[in-house]
Amino acid sequence: MIKDNYTRIKEKIGDAATLIAVTKYHTAEQAVEAYEAGVRHFGENRPEGFLEKKKALPEDAIVHFIGTLQSRKVKQIIDDMHYLHSLDRESVAKKIEQYSEHTVKCFIQVNVSGEDSKHGLTPEEVPEFLERLSKYKKVEVIGLMTMAPNTDDRSLISDVFRKLSELKDELAENNHDNIQIKELSMGMSNDYDVALEYGATFVRVGSKIMGSR
Repeated sequence: MIKDNYTRIKEKIGDAATLIAVTKYHTAEQAVEAYEAGVRHFGENRPEGFLEKKKALPEDAIVHFIGTLQSRKVKQIIDDMHYLHSLDRESVAKKIEQYSEHTVKCFIQVNVSGEDSKHGLTPEEVPEFLERLSKYKKVEVIGLMTMAPNTDDRSLISDVFRKLSELKDELAENNHDNIQIKELSMGMSNDYDVALEYGATFVRVGSKIMGSR
């Protein structure tokens, strides 16, 4: 099942975006099955799950941390973390700078929809946050991340992705040193196709690849 699901979605996406299989609700054995099906990028939202999958998977598998990361947990996973999709606090950047022996590719999490249930900065807060991050040389900001509302209204979803894409273009005018806003992490199982229309370069797909939890 996983192999058929992955193959079908990979064919739809092609080379337009990096496909991340979100395995946070699935076992390490299922993650290995996904690897054998061709998956190389995996998404986890808890340090414990991140470390479990990293240990179980072959060395060339890349595990992305996609959930909210508490600053006190950075040290626990930093040696194995190369992509963080949820940076929205300077305290986390400080810990990366303190404990990491390598640069970490980071997406700034932006709460475009303004929902109280979602983490992230408002679009207006991002420029000043980027200025503060410029002093952390082990934090390599590569783009922006957002999540659309959980709705069937495709116009609302499109509006969120369009706004993030426009924000990326605005911010990219001031790219410098460790701040290079080029990538967009957006789109999940139910809306990755819409995200691709607005320039998503990383999509995070869970149930459509891995099946229901």
